[in-house]
Amino acid sequence: MADSLQSILSDVAFGMKDAVIGASIIFTVDKEIAAKQEQRRKEFEELQLKKRRSPLKRKKEEEPRILQRVLQCCALNGGVFWLSIVVFNSILIPSLHSLTHLLLGDSSSQSLVWSWMKPALSYTFSVLWVIPVFLLSKIVSSFWFQDIADTAYKKSKGRPRLPNLSRLVADIMISVLIQMLFLMQSLLVSLIPLTGVGQCLKLLHLCILNSLYAFEYMWFNQGWEAHKRLSFIESNWPYFVGFGLPLAIITSLPSSYFVSGCLFSILFPLFIISGNEAHIPKQPCSYPLHIFSVVITLVNRIMTKSVNATSKQR
Repeated sequence: MADSLQSILSDVAFGMKDAVIGASIIFTVDKEIAAKQEQRRKEFEELQLKKRRSPLKRKKEEEPRILQRVLQCCALNGGVFWLSIVVFNSILIPSLHSLTHLLLGDSSSQSLVWSWMKPALSYTFSVLWVIPVFLLSKIVSSFWFQDIADTAYKKSKGRPRLPNLSRLVADIMISVLIQMLFLMQSLLVSLIPLTGVGQCLKLLHLCILNSLYAFEYMWFNQGWEAHKRLSFIESNWPYFVGFGLPLAIITSLPSSYFVSGCLFSILFPLFIISGNEAHIPKQPCSYPLHIFSVVITLVNRIMTKSVNATSKQR
């Protein structure tokens, strides 16, 4: 039992160590990609010369841009969205409060005006700016995440092995449904009325969910189906708990959901890169954690009902 506990803690530590790799190689990964592209170009030209043909003009490969995409994520989510929230709450609101105090003085009228003015301003700011920009940043960031993941995968693993289009679309839909239900499961376990237990279980879920987010890009490119991805996480859960722990803790610190989302979008690209460079333990955990069992059961029922409903319509 002691050896098993030591092995679990060791895998958690390895997962945490691998999670920070993205931050350490972010400034060198583009150089490595550029070097590989240059090497392939030279090999291509040498092959043409050996065949005694004039070198063909090869389509220029896209310049490495992982760092560029990461900086764009930081600029959009941190420099635009998060900064606007900070300016509104820390500068604009206090300035307007001081202005009303200057104009009306310390009176009941000033308190009354400010009591409806502040909520009105906050509501208007949220509706007209925060929510639209937050949704836009999520959509744009998702494209950048995919771009980062594809480039990082080609650098470390080579060409993706994607399934046919219909299977790919179905797998993506199932994956999104699994993630949504698993997130709901994390919220439900947090309601357990035992001091600390609910929050610890929620943190466990978020750690695994963050790891699923980060590694799923690589597993998609490797052609892994949903059941294989989830089974692999359940069999190696200590490692994936450790991998997702830093991001789960950092994003749980802000009280605002929107600020937490900003932090996630800024840091998540580093975890995508780390996932491609990670060294997952070859020996699975002796005690697999079937944490996706309920979600998988629900997804199977939903998919079965959808198929039956489609068959009846035909």
